[in-house]
Amino acid sequence: MAKFIILGIIAALILIQFIPVTKTNPAVTADFDGPADVKAAFQKSCYDCHSNETVWPWYSHVAPVSWLVASDVNEGRHHFNFSDWGTYSDLKKAKIAEGVGEMVSEGDMPPSTYLIMHSSAKPDQNEKDIIFNWVKAHGGDIPKGDKDED
Repeated sequence: MAKFIILGIIAALILIQFIPVTKTNPAVTADFDGPADVKAAFQKSCYDCHSNETVWPWYSHVAPVSWLVASDVNEGRHHFNFSDWGTYSDLKKAKIAEGVGEMVSEGDMPPSTYLIMHSSAKPDQNEKDIIFNWVKAHGGDIPKGDKDED
């Protein structure tokens, strides 16, 4: 009986590989044009989910993980997309800046699930300071109690 269950699971894993998942990198229309150090910090920690320059790793081609990766990228781009930055109003940019500051300060971005496979994406304190200074320059507040676990 256990043999049939294992064979069923293997067959299901093989079959789900044929379910298509859309993984796109549309053209960059109006990329983030901030200071080079700020852009470098964002590229390291944010661009995979918040730009049209996503690097699709090998596991993003293996179901069911591919479904989760594509969903996370689509959700990230929906919130904001650095590749469309120049098309946003100043008000929207300020709101995004404040949200970025809050999420980085709270340790919510990049997400811990992403950092499991991309530990180098975790911003160090210098990169956080660069991001926080950029946020402040764009009218955002940094919440008290920056959680720095480095």
